[in-house]
Amino acid sequence: MANGQSSTITWRMIGRVLGKTAVLFLLLNLLFAGLEPMETLGRVSLYNWLLPGRVRLPYGENPAESYNLSLNNVPAMLASHAINRPKDDAEFRVLLIGDSGTWGWFLPNEDTLAGQLNALGLETADGRTVAVYNFGYPVMALSKDVLLLDAAMQTDPDLILWPVTLESFPRDKQLFPPLVQANPARMRRLIADYALDLDANDGRFITPTFLDQTIVGQRRNLADWLRLQQVGFAWAATGIDQAIPAQFDLRRSDFEADESWQTFTQAATLTTDDLAFDVLAAGMTAAGPVPVLLINEPMYISQGQNSDLRYNAFYPRWAYDQYRALLGETAVAHNWPYLDLWDTIPPDEFTDTPVHLTAVGNKLYAVMVAEGIRPFLAEKPDLRHPNPQGLITR
Repeated sequence: MANGQSSTITWRMIGRVLGKTAVLFLLLNLLFAGLEPMETLGRVSLYNWLLPGRVRLPYGENPAESYNLSLNNVPAMLASHAINRPKDDAEFRVLLIGDSGTWGWFLPNEDTLAGQLNALGLETADGRTVAVYNFGYPVMALSKDVLLLDAAMQTDPDLILWPVTLESFPRDKQLFPPLVQANPARMRRLIADYALDLDANDGRFITPTFLDQTIVGQRRNLADWLRLQQVGFAWAATGIDQAIPAQFDLRRSDFEADESWQTFTQAATLTTDDLAFDVLAAGMTAAGPVPVLLINEPMYISQGQNSDLRYNAFYPRWAYDQYRALLGETAVAHNWPYLDLWDTIPPDEFTDTPVHLTAVGNKLYAVMVAEGIRPFLAEKPDLRHPNPQGLITR
């Protein structure tokens, strides 16, 4: 009898404990969902404290090989980056945004554009050291650049460099990047603030339900945040943040007799309505008083079969030529500082795509960009208008 009573009491106790645990778990999930803490949690980081800040934004699909991973938590991405450390009084801080070419595809950090610019040892006229921070991120879309620029303005940059190319301009690509889709509140605010010609209710936005905001619903984002901290130790020890293959296929140099681009099947007349110049203007405005040097980035120019029709696999000549004319005209009309480097790098210095450079290519690129930013480093620069036309050409 005693054993039976003891057994009954034990099971009742276990039941009560399990019940209370379930209620507590439910309450914690409800509280978690109500507070929406992922933005706050993202700012908690081992980087720039126990670990050094990353030299470029986290991006990768194989953490075991690259000690890196992709995630959609913008505060966590920013908190892991070296730009999040306190700014020194002797530092002239340069923020470099852009696509995978800027990020440095298939390149170690020292060979990226930011790495090559820092290696030049630039200084301002008043003796401050120019420190360039790589805030490029793969996927080509101006919206993604503006989203990251908006977040990075809190880091107090003195100058922004923004390399762009035609592939980032199609309007229907602006809501394509996963980072944009996964941050609907941030992107919708930008759409509203700058009256962008983008649909704030686009179905590609990942708008979480209340249940999605619970601990259970956010388990993937929580795991990504934790993994980013974990792989930081291996990254800090090795400096490896992407798996670079020993061999890869080079960009194409021969093409079919094809002039198609995006939704255009043949040559046509492009206008600023076809291209997201409003998103470009939003980025310029989002920078506030900080000057932005707009750069038409270098690209591969083929001399192979049907190169009279296409510059490369990305662009038929008709589309790129019109884009380049529109970009230059827009820069002049808005008095934006502008550097056009589209054809300045030898074809052999491109790797797997028309916009990914070799280490040598980036070194050449960096020297030209350095010349372009010298007006901003003067003793008393007119930062918004470094020359009378607001236009820098090569």
